This record gives sequence, C-alpha cells and structure tokens, in this order.
Amino acid sequence: MSTEALLRDLRRQLLDGGLHGCLLVRDLHTGEELGIEPDTQLPAASLVKVPLALATTERIRRGELDGATMLDVRPGRITTPGPTGLSRFRHPARIAIDDLLYLSTCVSDGTAADALFDLTPPARVADILHELGLRGLTVRHSMRELSDTPVERFDGTQAHLAHALAIEAGTSGRGHRVPQLDTTRANTGSARACVELLQALWTPSKIDPEVAGRVRGLMAHNLVRHRLAPDFSSDATTWSSKTGTLLNLRHEIGVVEHADGQTFAIAVLTESLVPAGTQPGADALMAQVARSLRDHLRQL
Repeated sequence: MSTEALLRDLRRQLLDGGLHGCLLVRDLHTGEELGIEPDTQLPAASLVKVPLALATTERIRRGELDGATMLDVRPGRITTPGPTGLSRFRHPARIAIDDLLYLSTCVSDGTAADALFDLTPPARVADILHELGLRGLTVRHSMRELSDTPVERFDGTQAHLAHALAIEAGTSGRGHRVPQLDTTRANTGSARACVELLQALWTPSKIDPEVAGRVRGLMAHNLVRHRLAPDFSSDATTWSSKTGTLLNLRHEIGVVEHADGQTFAIAVLTESLVPAGTQPGADALMAQVARSLRDHLRQL
C-alpha cells in the first residue's frame, strides 16, 4: 500500500472508531517520519509529567535539588475513579524527591507531581525546556487544576454527561468552556513536539546524558500499559512511555527499541467523539494505527 493510501485508510479507521487523532512516528536513526495532523496542539494532560521529570532531574544534576530530600506530602483523598498513588492516600506521607519522581512518572500520581511542581513551578519547567532547546510544549499549570473537571461533579452513573460536555463545548479555535481543555489555558503540546522531546531524550542533544538516561529509565518502568504497550511490547522490543488521560482525551507517547537496533519515537494524541469514560476499543485503535505507521516506516 502506498503511503498516501495508508494515511487515508488510517484516518478513516480513526473516524469510524470515534477518534480524532494526531499522530507522529519517527525513525530516530534515519529521521524518516509519518504522521496525521502532527502539528495540532492539544491539552497535554499527564504527558506534562515527562517535562516535569526532565526539569526536576536537571535541577538535581545542577545541585539545586537533592533527590534524597524528604518531603511531607498531604494526601490527595480523591475518591473518583482514575487517580493513583498519593492521590488516593488518606494520611500524610514523608517521601524523598527521587521517589516522588517515580510515583509521578511511572504511576502517573498527580499528587506526587504537584509536590514536584511546588519545587519547580510550571514557569520554571517551561524555562528549562527552552534552555534545552525544546519548543512546542507549553507548561502553564500544575496537576491540581486537572482534579476539578465536570466528571468530579457528576456521580458515577452520569459520567457520560461530563464527556458529552467535553466533546460539544469546544470552539473552532480550540477554546473550550472546560478550562482544562482550552488550549489557551491548559498545558499543551503537539505530536511533533512530543516526538522532539523523545528524540532529545534518546539521542544526543542539549540534555545531559545522565539526565536523559534517568528519564528514559522512568519511562521504561511506566506501569500504565493498557493503551499502546500491547502492540509494542515483546521479548524483542523495549517500550518506554507515558500516558495522558483527561475527560475525552487519550494520549500516549513513547519509544520502541527493537533488538535489531531500530528505534522509533511515537506520539498518539486523541480526542474521543464518543461520550463514554470507558472505551477499551479506542485504546486498541490508537495502538493499531500507531503500529501501522511504524510498520510502514520499517518497510521504507
């Protein structure tokens, strides 16, 4: 199948599956890439925890922070489905910065991420990204803002109403009545910006090699593996990634390293057009489309 025919077919599959998808797959050795709307900006949701981990680790390298420093963290006490780790704790905990990095990145713990944002505020994270030559990722706020969406205001039987609002209340300019989905107010990024970040972490760049290795290690131990991981994990591959989920947004970015040496950076950012919280078919479709792009690149 030609590249043009493949892209047409994948766009149709996404639409038929109720997804608006923005994807980019890049061969990190050759630079060849394939994508669908790779420059569209979308709210980043928990993907922002990768820039946060990078900025925190860079500050540890500079001696501005000590990873062994213990912090007293208040419990999140969140009872709605989704949040993990300290976000669901009922009592205060005393945790080292290094361990907060693990919880934030590998478990996608929003409360742990906010403890790190208290040390390195969003504006400082953005500044460090710019210092490292990374553009296209906007960091405006911590994770606390993501815990006050319409889904928290409805009971479990009405979650579809929150998703319907998320789908229907946007504007043509990507503004939104839900602040967390408004690209002028939210943390944002495009598939291309995410792939640029991954390339800077996996290949020589302005990022210190030790810092890049630390962040790669965190992503390799990501415990959220229901989305793209089933299509990119095997005995002959390593899949390192970070997911992001917020209302009708389903994202994942990652790098697949093959035993033969081929390495691909993958970013899949999607908006569901179906007003439902649980959509395993959407997760499977994301992986299928991303793998099709990767497979086509491998054959070029």
